[in-house]
Amino acid sequence: MSWLFLKRIAIEKKRWKRVENSNSHNVRVFYGHERIPPRSEKSGGATIKLQDLNDFFPNNSVNSNLLYLISSALPVFPEVMVREAKKKGVAFVLNQNGVAYHAWHGPGWEKSNKPMRKLLELADYVIYQSEFSKVGADTFLGPCRVPFSVLHNPVDTKLFLPNRSRPPGLNILLAGSHQHLYRIRTALETLKLILVDINNASLTIAGRYTWGASEEDCLKEARCLAQELGVSERVTLCRGYTQTEAVGLFQKHHVLIHTQYNDCCPRLVVEAMSCGLPIVYSESGGVPELVGNEAGVGVPTVLDWEKNHPPCSHDLALAMKQVFSSLDRFSRAARDRAVSHFDMSPWIAKHSVIFKETIKNITF
Repeated sequence: MSWLFLKRIAIEKKRWKRVENSNSHNVRVFYGHERIPPRSEKSGGATIKLQDLNDFFPNNSVNSNLLYLISSALPVFPEVMVREAKKKGVAFVLNQNGVAYHAWHGPGWEKSNKPMRKLLELADYVIYQSEFSKVGADTFLGPCRVPFSVLHNPVDTKLFLPNRSRPPGLNILLAGSHQHLYRIRTALETLKLILVDINNASLTIAGRYTWGASEEDCLKEARCLAQELGVSERVTLCRGYTQTEAVGLFQKHHVLIHTQYNDCCPRLVVEAMSCGLPIVYSESGGVPELVGNEAGVGVPTVLDWEKNHPPCSHDLALAMKQVFSSLDRFSRAARDRAVSHFDMSPWIAKHSVIFKETIKNITF
């Protein structure tokens, strides 16, 4: 055993030593991290969910009676934390996002799944972020043997509002965590095709660039690719953004292009929809569940765990032109779907029910 592992055991034994009234209906949640960062800091989708929950169920690093972990933002040695908590009768709710598989992860994907498999076995309740997330978990982690729900990522529809005076032209946004170069290559190729018919189109690429040795290397590669394709003058490259900056970013654009294959449940899609941005996307993963039939146009593909299938830029360009030709209709549909299906309030209310029921059902 490493000294880090032994240290984690000591920390968790001490943390859960003072748990009182574990089965109380007064929910006291610990999210597996001592600190939940504020929205003014740059953060990913998993952290944003913790920020949402923290507003209603504050983080209790000691004397909590429910442990809530998100599979894509796990603490170090999460199994140790869960086992020590459950020894004291603490309920454990797992929020399961994606899993590791060859096409996405590459070599070593089996090892990366081991902690999630153990957590799934220990969970008292499981929340899957999409139907696709459950398919992936069932395939690579095993079936769920406890109560579960599918809860798509939410959005604060009172904060993420459409721009009443949209800028002219066609401003396209590609955002999120760019873990593979194909995300950017496909969007740039699509822009080149679109410019043939829509000469005032532009593309903004924002987020984290993580496929290379460093973010600077990634940005350099993206700039070179834009120059090779002859679209560099119509492309803006931005770095990561905070939640407080996200609304303004969406409101400067007309359409979100989402080129990632098999994305489980990207929060940025529902945030963009809430701001009135239709989605042009790879019809894979959990994204079709979010967009539905009315809030954008998808490019069909196949389900494959062994190989990525980036959407064809030609098909994306056709989808983009279809959306642009009826932009007002698609924009209204995107906003309406975000409000009716993904608003924050029902998501919080469902968590409240899950928390109380799970605590009540713990036998200790």
